[in-house]
Amino acid sequence: MAKVTYQPAPESESETRDQNSGSPNRRRRILLVTVAASVILGLVAILFGGAIFNPAATPESEPTMTAIQIIPLVILVVMFVVATKWPLNIGVMGLVASFGVGYFMLGMTDKEILADFPANIIITIIGVTYFFSMAQRNGTIDIIVQTCVRLVRGKTMLLPWVFFLLAASLTALGTFSPAAVALLAPAAIGLAYESRIHPVLMGAFIINGAHAGGFSPLSVAGVLVHDIAVKNGFPISQGSLFAASFALNLILSVLTVVLFALLGKIRDGATGQLADLDTTHTARPHGQQILTLALIVAMLVCALGFHMPIGFVALSAGLLLALVNIKEHQTFIGGVSWSTVLLVAGMITYVSLLQHVGVIDTLAEQALALGAPLLIALVLCYVIGVGSAFASSTALLTAFIPLAGPLLATSSLSASGTVAALAIAATVVDVSPFSTDGALVVANAREDDRQRVYKQLMVYAGGVVLVAPALAWALLVPTGIM
Repeated sequence: MAKVTYQPAPESESETRDQNSGSPNRRRRILLVTVAASVILGLVAILFGGAIFNPAATPESEPTMTAIQIIPLVILVVMFVVATKWPLNIGVMGLVASFGVGYFMLGMTDKEILADFPANIIITIIGVTYFFSMAQRNGTIDIIVQTCVRLVRGKTMLLPWVFFLLAASLTALGTFSPAAVALLAPAAIGLAYESRIHPVLMGAFIINGAHAGGFSPLSVAGVLVHDIAVKNGFPISQGSLFAASFALNLILSVLTVVLFALLGKIRDGATGQLADLDTTHTARPHGQQILTLALIVAMLVCALGFHMPIGFVALSAGLLLALVNIKEHQTFIGGVSWSTVLLVAGMITYVSLLQHVGVIDTLAEQALALGAPLLIALVLCYVIGVGSAFASSTALLTAFIPLAGPLLATSSLSASGTVAALAIAATVVDVSPFSTDGALVVANAREDDRQRVYKQLMVYAGGVVLVAPALAWALLVPTGIM
């Protein structure tokens, strides 16, 4: 999902990278080259693939890009590279670039530049992060975790699946995937060490679970993808998107268990002796926790039963909690994911500007010159997947989903299936330790085991990057199942 700036405990993502890498500068250079190469190769495939795969096409039939289209596109690529190398919010760069390109190159007014500012998505992000920051601080999330762990009754091999479902439930209700991972990782990784479950396996299950629920109709990502698709003229089924994401992440988790079983790594001898888990003690909810649980149920009823906007519903529920605990209201405001607000606002505004000057349409028409819609969809899945392993999933979704519009309009490919494949390819690769989700897993490993977890998570993430985009494409695009 979006890679928000969420502080892990006890270390930040950048600290984790530096401490767990013998040569961090070299790794950053490799990272930068990989992302740049992925973006450039994807653009080359789109721009010149038609000449390779369809040489009979006449030059007059292929649209060409003008300078006023090329310059904003180059700026977009530079923004991704800069955001990969340095901890700068790409959304801020997007807003500044929108002003620079729109005002100085195109002569647009500020109202014209901000005509497609995603106000409804911004309200959704603010509302759900505001509410769940309170749910986390008042202990409601801890109560839910303790209750679910108690259900395994000492059967430790069920723990990864418990945390998979917990993470899926949190994100399905509107929690961001990095926030869900941050909430669950300390308890999950600690229990993994106690029960001798491999910490990388447990971490993968938490992240997969977070992405399994990440495209529900209540989630920010689900609303984002649906709104972008509708805006570009190919409405998709939110229920189908959610079901596809859950199914793909469930399949990936099963494959992960099979892989670790074949390698003999499910039980991790490096974590010490097997300990009995104390599942008898579970705190009872009281006061604010009971109210929070009731409000979560009310949010579900309002959003799913009455189709009320989840952003305003979450803000209303959050306000009720704030009135109960007025002294900590400023703390709750600090829990809003402002970095993601900036990221989404900046990227959608800038991509809308690219659409205004015809960049998206021209790229899509040139992509169609490949003459093979299935091949185009596969290329897009891999480009967005590889790029998302190192950059922002949300930013890439806002940039790549519009490219699917003309492809879907001129082919028999399913809109829901193609968009779901792109969305899933962009998120399942977040197990990478270069992403916030992966870094949180590494940060919560034992200090003396962090180096090993970092290296093994890197290897596992590499396998996911190779397999997951092709798996999402194969199951959702050619089959027409959605």
